[in-house]
Amino acid sequence: MPILGVTFCAATQAFWWVNFRLPFGAVFAALGLLLGEWINRYVNFWGWTYFPISLVFPSALIVPAIWLDVILLLSGSYVITAIVGSLGWGLLFYPNNWPAIAAFHQATEQHGQLMTLADLIGFHYVRTSMPEYIRMVERGTLRTFGKDVAPEGRIRLNLQD
Repeated sequence: MPILGVTFCAATQAFWWVNFRLPFGAVFAALGLLLGEWINRYVNFWGWTYFPISLVFPSALIVPAIWLDVILLLSGSYVITAIVGSLGWGLLFYPNNWPAIAAFHQATEQHGQLMTLADLIGFHYVRTSMPEYIRMVERGTLRTFGKDVAPEGRIRLNLQD
């Protein structure tokens, strides 16, 4: 999302700056992206599979977008905005999202194992890139988030001609 976010915001910023000399194109685009992401998260994750909304929040893009617009406003140069603005976008991305993910780094003990809440959530809500999901796919169960897409059970694929 950071690469898509910065390119979309930069393109919108260029449109608003060239046509209207208004330095809020990046913030406007970031608000549009966040609105679209929240609609996507709610409809797809909660609406279809009842996956907890607190685990699929979109990344915070407003602060890096403000940074991008301020750099363009102060410098008036696309080159300086591209270099300093994109550097600031990348550097502000992690600290800006830290308040949302900090709570998941708390330690907990489950069945004699010390782990973070993020690890515990990963064990209970299996995601597609995790080793647990890969093992399920290799085993042939294809369990998804809500078990609505493919029923559990053996799936045979005849790959031989």
